[in-house]
Amino acid sequence: MEVEREQAETGKSVMCVLTDPEGTTLGGTMYLPQNVGPLQLQQIVNTLLKNEEKLPYAFYISNQELLVPLRNYLEKNKVSMEKTLSIVYQPQAVFRIRPINRCSATIAGHTEAVLSVAFSPDGRQLASGSGDTTVRLWDLNTQTPMFTCTGHKNWVLCIAWSPDGKHLVSGSKSGELLCWDRQTGKPAGNPLTGHKKWITGISWEPAHLNAPCRRFVSASKDGDARIWDISLKKCVISLSGHTLAVTCVKWGGDGVIYTGSQDCTIKVWETSQGKLIRELKGHGHWVNSLALSTEYVLRTGAFDHTGKQYSSPEEMKKVALERYNKMKGNAPERLVSGSDDFTMFLWEPAVSKHHKVRMTGHQQLVNHVYFSPDGLWVASASFDKSVKLWNGATGEFVAAFRGHVGPVYQISWSADSRLLLSGSKDSTLKVWDIRTKKLKQDLPGHADEVFAVDWSPDGEKVASGGKDRVLKLWMG
Repeated sequence: MEVEREQAETGKSVMCVLTDPEGTTLGGTMYLPQNVGPLQLQQIVNTLLKNEEKLPYAFYISNQELLVPLRNYLEKNKVSMEKTLSIVYQPQAVFRIRPINRCSATIAGHTEAVLSVAFSPDGRQLASGSGDTTVRLWDLNTQTPMFTCTGHKNWVLCIAWSPDGKHLVSGSKSGELLCWDRQTGKPAGNPLTGHKKWITGISWEPAHLNAPCRRFVSASKDGDARIWDISLKKCVISLSGHTLAVTCVKWGGDGVIYTGSQDCTIKVWETSQGKLIRELKGHGHWVNSLALSTEYVLRTGAFDHTGKQYSSPEEMKKVALERYNKMKGNAPERLVSGSDDFTMFLWEPAVSKHHKVRMTGHQQLVNHVYFSPDGLWVASASFDKSVKLWNGATGEFVAAFRGHVGPVYQISWSADSRLLLSGSKDSTLKVWDIRTKKLKQDLPGHADEVFAVDWSPDGEKVASGGKDRVLKLWMG
């Protein structure tokens, strides 16, 4: 009798519908046998999408990854067989990044705190900005200082590489900006002046819109953002309208600029004349951080984990556009904002001036928000000592990463979107595993607060800097 019942049970199929992360269904409603698991689902998706090369996918039901056959999932979660089961498929990176687990070099040189670190888009060079007024360029092959770039008269608060890898710009506490030649470490011209207070952020025009890269935007405590042209060596457009400090700025893939401010608003600007297009309102306190779903491809332009180099700006622009379009798909570019009001908002600014979702859960101010390279996740770092993970398409809460014993200052993703790195006031770096939602690696070693972290686009290295004045390189 038992055997018969069991056979009857196995015979039952489950009514399923497959959707992409945006909610678009694939192939309509299907009746799948209960013994179907991730492997069979992978074959089904590859077949339905007519993929010539079979691609890896992960599957989620109600934001939980499906790692077992459907039968086990239904039994464990007591899900009714009568309902249609919605299964979300997510493409996974074909390549894998080795987890970072050891400090490979501790490099002294800066004489004050390291405030920012940034790898070049091709992952070959590393720059750091410090309270000692210098920018330093480091040789990653020998793990030694390459150039000390002098010219600023005050703390170097932020640095940004152009997506074609040719230029590095730094902004200081005095409000001036300097563009550096990566080959010589010398300034490419005089300081760019115009801001009356310190620089809070720098973002370059994407390479798929303009190559070679010439224009970048800076944000300042003075309430303005300015667009600069490095060939003309001057400010070409001033974006004025915020009533308090501009805290963050992003140049989007659609060609618009987003600025977040202490006046609680986010403004969207077009970049040919600097006209205000849209205002995004909703936060009850300062906006601290902005993240774009396309940020990783905007930052890296034509470069990817393979390290391929390009001979001409035209070729770079073409490849950068292909990468951008592939990453963006048919969905609009998404923006996430993090605020002093402890909340975050998910926006689709091209579609609406109203937020799509309000993301709540942090108990203290949200310091840094960052989309994963594939755009499927958003991570947030907070003064409540936690890092939180959210669904990048819907804004739903997924997991909290706890382990830091001090405020979390900055986060960075591995190129394959499988690992997340955080740096904290507690002097440690931590690597979190997105699949298991657990701590993968604890990286102590700094003697004091860690202000800045970055994971190189080729995935090979992590850099960190902070109050103890040393730069640390970490490897797998």
